[in-house]
Amino acid sequence: MHAADGGRDAPVFYYDLGSPYSYLAAERMHHVLPSVPLWQPILLGGIWKETGGRSWGTTERRAEGMAEIERRAAGYGLMPVRWPDGWPNNTLAAMRAAVFAQQAGRAVAFSLAAFRQAFAAGRDLSDVDNVLIAAAACELHPKAVLKGIELQSTKDRLRAATAEAYGRGVRGVPTLAIGEALFYGDDQLEAAAEALA
Repeated sequence: MHAADGGRDAPVFYYDLGSPYSYLAAERMHHVLPSVPLWQPILLGGIWKETGGRSWGTTERRAEGMAEIERRAAGYGLMPVRWPDGWPNNTLAAMRAAVFAQQAGRAVAFSLAAFRQAFAAGRDLSDVDNVLIAAAACELHPKAVLKGIELQSTKDRLRAATAEAYGRGVRGVPTLAIGEALFYGDDQLEAAAEALA
């Protein structure tokens, strides 16, 4: 299901598996929000292409940002963050796998497993084997996932979802969209929950 199919009022969680702030939001989502939103994978790189942005992980704010993520994870009671070698990594294949999982009705299970591979186990999602471990955790067959990653329809869906998010005003992840309201950042979940209630 595409985010646009849920109607403007259905809450949508826009995320990228390479984003540690998305990981923090994903881990808390079902505890904080009164209802489960539609999980919509998008390419943060595609958003940056439009805005001229880039990852803070490639700037002088890197160490400060990583320390902040670790602090928040500890404050939320999550496992200690383990950073994949070379983070930020290229998560394009992982994001295509998330779109494929979405088609199979497993977006949430796959994405949580992939986030945990990256930020709890410190595994690089640019390595397709680590993506397949996440797929296996939610009972998606590795061969089907490998094929799904390469399908033109999968690539098109991811591109379209990213364009739809940008058109809606999404400029970063995680963003929770509720009607016309956009809640950007893992620290906005409580405000989003209030809006939903």
